[in-house]
Amino acid sequence: MRTGFVSLVGRPNAGKSTLLNRIVGSKLAIVSDKPQTTRNRILGVKNYPDGQIIFTDTPGIHRPLHRMNVRMVDLAVEAARQADLIGLVRDAGIPAGSGDRFVRDLLAKLKVPVVLILNKIDRLAKPRLLPMIEAARSAFPFVEIVPVSALDGTNVDRLERALLDHLPEGDALYPHDYVTDQPERFFVAEIVREKVLESTRDELPFSTAVVVDRFEEPDEKGLMRLYCSILVERESQKGILVGRAGDMIKRIGTAARLDLERFFQARVYLDLRVKVRSQWREDDRVLNELGMK
Repeated sequence: MRTGFVSLVGRPNAGKSTLLNRIVGSKLAIVSDKPQTTRNRILGVKNYPDGQIIFTDTPGIHRPLHRMNVRMVDLAVEAARQADLIGLVRDAGIPAGSGDRFVRDLLAKLKVPVVLILNKIDRLAKPRLLPMIEAARSAFPFVEIVPVSALDGTNVDRLERALLDHLPEGDALYPHDYVTDQPERFFVAEIVREKVLESTRDELPFSTAVVVDRFEEPDEKGLMRLYCSILVERESQKGILVGRAGDMIKRIGTAARLDLERFFQARVYLDLRVKVRSQWREDDRVLNELGMK
């Protein structure tokens, strides 16, 4: 038996969350084309006949502009530091640059073995792949380099085998039916935030957060009642989220409610309110409430 922690790290939008969801077989992390979608450490457990891998999806490593972003990068670095193995996820369709060198230099200081995961090869012309692998091999002492497509599943089974082979011997750390350590309230907030991301653009996705104010278990009729606040930083942003005659917030609420009903296998009443909280990204109390500790 081989068991251990694998931290998925990399730059924003590299596909870490899509990869975690693909491997675990459940949607543990929301996915968006907006950078910096993942803000928390998300744990997902996958069991195998000969082992167990405890994955941690982490926020993308980037230059932080707010206290929130500083915490995001700290979460990623700490998860990598505590891991048995690091899976460095890189978008193979984007040429390596200074951001990639920064991440490699950071990982080199941690003294944890690193597997390079070249993601999104479904978008890459095959002749480009081998030179990319050779260049990566000469730039850093990766223990293995595995090209994959998290989107369509290409080579993901090979990646899982490679990760398991580089983990230490040991018994499973979690029960066989254990999937994640995140509470249900976390998934409520993330599902609502995913719908906000899908519906907005420009700076709004980065300056919004979702707080679950009340979480009521299903009543005798099987109805869950969920009350959430969507935080924004300015009145103008609130106007955009609410929309004309409330059309935007209704659209977000309907899409989120349908996903929540699938997630909980129950009928859901979802109440969304938009609240202005100036500079919430710099507010330690709000960041603590959002679980970014």
